[in-house]
Amino acid sequence: MSTPILIVEDEVKLAELMRDYLIREGYEVEMLHRGDEVMPWLNKHSARLILLDLMLPGMDGLSLCRDIRKNSNLPIIMVTARVEEIDRLLGLSSGADDYICKPFSPREVCARVAAVLRRVEGMATAQDTLEIDEEKYQVRAGGQVLELTALEFRLISTLAKQPGRVFSRDQLMDAIYTDQRLVSERTIDSHVKKLRKKLEQLPLADNPIRSIYGVGYKFD
Repeated sequence: MSTPILIVEDEVKLAELMRDYLIREGYEVEMLHRGDEVMPWLNKHSARLILLDLMLPGMDGLSLCRDIRKNSNLPIIMVTARVEEIDRLLGLSSGADDYICKPFSPREVCARVAAVLRRVEGMATAQDTLEIDEEKYQVRAGGQVLELTALEFRLISTLAKQPGRVFSRDQLMDAIYTDQRLVSERTIDSHVKKLRKKLEQLPLADNPIRSIYGVGYKFD
């Protein structure tokens, strides 16, 4: 099964209409109808693109878009009921890749989805994979070398050896502090934040370290 398009829309009939048209175009599709269901879903699943309504119960689309952007470059098309909202969203730098105003034709949605995926996935194919050199304590991508501290290297090496596994902060502490010193969970969060910031310097399609809310971190 291919990675699905995720539709987040509280108008069930509209969501089903978009789903049916996208399926006809050959996409896999999943649907959610509440904003507060999105982050838990993304912690367990992958999406190829999100069609995200602005006004949602539980959590609004703008807040969701910003939360997703903290950890991912996942393509997002924001859906709004008012043309003037698009100008406001652009001014707020929401991080969305495109915007669609209701009412719209399902064919327009399919065309926008295809256009965003062509642009984003075309960029991704031009990116390089991450290489981890255990002997030189270096991380490389696209010919660029990233110099890390010993702690940062042990951290990314631990995560990368088991892609997809979620590590708790305690497990990461045990892995990177060989002297068994006592440190707080905030110390791990600080190391991860600095490491993620450094990884942004490399030509990668997405940051490989993801935060799993309330649990810990994983490497994608």
